[in-house]
Amino acid sequence: MTDEIPEIDSASGTGVPIRGNDIDTDQIIPARFMKVVTFDGLGEFAFFDQRYDENDEPKDHPLNEPQFQDASIMVVNANFGCGSSREHAPQALMRWGIDAIVGESFAEIFAGNCLALGIPTVTADHETVTELQDWVDEHPDGDIDVDVENETVTYGDTTVDVTVDDAQRKALTEGVWDTTALMKSNADAVAEKAAALPYVDD
Repeated sequence: MTDEIPEIDSASGTGVPIRGNDIDTDQIIPARFMKVVTFDGLGEFAFFDQRYDENDEPKDHPLNEPQFQDASIMVVNANFGCGSSREHAPQALMRWGIDAIVGESFAEIFAGNCLALGIPTVTADHETVTELQDWVDEHPDGDIDVDVENETVTYGDTTVDVTVDDAQRKALTEGVWDTTALMKSNADAVAEKAAALPYVDD
């Protein structure tokens, strides 16, 4: 563990339900918003085409509803983040303010891209997720506690078991999820190893 990378044992906050299976990365962040030099500002374009019509008039979408504006726990259904493997998708969600995502299942590359940002993607069965989405609709100000280490989600008086991928849980709770920061903090060791390799030129 390095000082630069925080250990992520849990995430807490109010929720926002995003219903529907097979929500792909093009829905999460449309391709035309990816022509940026940095990821800064991507948050405002999250789910843009689901939130606005062709005249930029708001449509009916949870991220447009005032009670969900400060939500940090997203609750989704099956195969969330499928499609193109664009890292802009979790970047947009993170910059919107999402700290963790609870869902039925996630596309593998999307989950990996979330992990690289320190965003847990935890899974539960359809009934559990649907009940949580319904609770969030009824209690938009209610806190959800995602316990990564113990694999539970608590909301109201209810605690449910969830699944966190073993490698993800280890990386998050041991503070080794940010591989770039990990390499930077071990730059001397990397340089030493490179110098010892016969096929690496100075």
